[in-house]
Amino acid sequence: MMVLIHPIATEKAIALIEKENKMVFIVEKNSTKKEIADEVEKSYGVKVEKVNVLVTADGRKKAYVKLQKGFSADELAAKLKII
Repeated sequence: MMVLIHPIATEKAIALIEKENKMVFIVEKNSTKKEIADEVEKSYGVKVEKVNVLVTADGRKKAYVKLQKGFSADELAAKLKII
């Protein structure tokens, strides 16, 4: 099952990519941090350091995925055509 729905490309999300090496995704509501990290690692060939999640006011679940040192959120965002 795919837990990642799509990456987010708002100004705030792009600032996180550049400053904190974090990617922001909308994910399935019932997905766990572990499932999100595993899928990001498998799908994009990167290593995940940490995942934070929050449920937005409109009921969608957002995952803030911090990549480990040596893996660039910039490059991943470029690959996904976000920036």
